[in-house]
Amino acid sequence: MSPTRFVRVLVDGTPRHGCFVPGAETIALLDGDPILGAHRLTGEVALEGARLLVPCAPSKILGVGTNYRRHAEEMGKPIPDEPLLFLKPPSALLDPGQPIVRPRGYERVDFEGELCVVIGRRAHRVREEQALDFIFGYTILNDVSVRDLQKKDGQFTRAKGFDSFAPVGPWIVPDLHPGRLRLQTRVNGALVQDSSTEDLIFSVPRLVAFASHVMTLLPGDLLTTGTPAGVGNLAPGDTVCITIDQIGSLENPVVEAPLED
Repeated sequence: MSPTRFVRVLVDGTPRHGCFVPGAETIALLDGDPILGAHRLTGEVALEGARLLVPCAPSKILGVGTNYRRHAEEMGKPIPDEPLLFLKPPSALLDPGQPIVRPRGYERVDFEGELCVVIGRRAHRVREEQALDFIFGYTILNDVSVRDLQKKDGQFTRAKGFDSFAPVGPWIVPDLHPGRLRLQTRVNGALVQDSSTEDLIFSVPRLVAFASHVMTLLPGDLLTTGTPAGVGNLAPGDTVCITIDQIGSLENPVVEAPLED
């Protein structure tokens, strides 16, 4: 049986947690956050046409740079000795289907399709062999990045921190094995990234354990795992769609930022 999908959905203007199984026509609404434990069913809404939100509310989004071998090659970077961590602000979160706002004046604003880990338990200095026990499930994240600013600033905060630069969703899938998942990204229907988590330099358990020795990971926190080869520029009018085996597809259009006053 396929794992349950956990979502957040807008119901009468209020964000609600919910769940469904593949093939269902409705989302079962829950009275609490399933990541935090026990919850009860309190009704349902139709899945078709539902306004899906970012599927959790993280205290932080922790990224990992240069974590696919072929991506390191295309960027001309050496294979790192240990995971390269950075943070994206929660204000960068973007719901499925909503527009990525491309800031004006930059040459390269790249898509980066990524498998994203959703933490399920407080994780502080956990061992690698126990790390999977601290994961609630997996979703998709697009780590949108201004390459001009990465090069200019020498670090990632501004380049990856713009509002709308962290599309996440469409839901969380528990009970997956993260070691062999195919990831594909399409821009306007054209395949631009096609890889597998087999190409990861540092495995998901290694990333969770390493990060937890730097900072405490809290339930609902997001840990991205890096992007494979094939990153490229987004232009206003584009639509970017990231698909990961056993999870689904995250799709967002791209618009140009309005002119400043």
